[in-house]
Amino acid sequence: MTYHVPRGGLPPQTALTTDRARFTEAYAVVPARTQSDITASYLPGWTGMRMWVLARPLSGFAETFSQYVVEVAPGGGSDDPEADAGAEAVLFVVDGALELTVAEERHTLEPGGYAYLPPAVAWTLHNRSEATATFHWVRKAYQRVPGLDAPEPFVTREQDVAPIEMPGTDGAWSTTRFVDTADLRHDMHVNIVNFAPGGAIPFPETHVMEHGLYVLEGKAVYLLNTDWVEVEAGDFMWLRAFCPQACYAGGPGPFRYLLYKDVNRHVGLSL
Repeated sequence: MTYHVPRGGLPPQTALTTDRARFTEAYAVVPARTQSDITASYLPGWTGMRMWVLARPLSGFAETFSQYVVEVAPGGGSDDPEADAGAEAVLFVVDGALELTVAEERHTLEPGGYAYLPPAVAWTLHNRSEATATFHWVRKAYQRVPGLDAPEPFVTREQDVAPIEMPGTDGAWSTTRFVDTADLRHDMHVNIVNFAPGGAIPFPETHVMEHGLYVLEGKAVYLLNTDWVEVEAGDFMWLRAFCPQACYAGGPGPFRYLLYKDVNRHVGLSL
C-alpha cells in the first residue's frame, strides 16, 4: 500500500497556471499542487506543525465536517489538540510515526494507522521520531441520540482490516470499512475505497451524504455532477449532498481514496 504525502513547496515560476482546480455549486476539486507553502495554516496549542485545510463547513454547500492534512516535525505535537469538546475525529497516518495517547493508553501510529476519537475524550499526539510525520484529520460535531452512548475510541491499521468486495465486482471495487455499518452510535464513516485498474462505479450515485475524497494512490476519471474530471494522488474532491458521482479507474495501478460520509441520523428540519 502506498499513500500520497504532500511536501509543500511552490510550483516553479515556469509552471502554467492551468490546473484542475474547480469550485462549483455542487462540488469542488482541490488539486494536489494546491497543498503548497503559501496555503499552509497553523494551530494554537501545537508545536512543529503545519496543515492544509481541505474542507470546512460552508453554508449552502457541505456543512457537516472539516478535513485537514497535518504535517508534524520531529519533536512536534500537542497535549491539547482539539479545542471543541463536541468534536469527534478520525486520524489516518500516511507518513512517519506518531505517538497517540488516548485516555492514558499509548499507541504508535505508522502509515496505515487509523484512530477514532469520540467527543470529549482526552488525547495527545506527538512526533517522537527523527523524521516528519503526516496524517489526515477528519472532524465532525457528534450528534448525540437519547439511549445511544457515544462510541469508544479505537486504534487499528488499514493493513489489519480486510476490504469488502462490492457485490458482483470480483474485487475490482472494494471498501475498507473501519466501523460496523450496523453500529448506530457512529454518525460518520471514514473508509478507504479501492479500485483495481478498470474498476468503476458504473452508475451516478446521488444521495444525501456529503463526501470528502482524498486520493491516496493512483488516478482515475471521476464524474462530479455533470463533469468528468481527471484526478490523481493528492487531489481532494469535496461533494455536497446529492451531487451525482461515478468513476472509472483507468490504471495502470490501483486507485484508492480516503472517504468521509455522514450517516445514521435524522435530517435536521430547521434552516
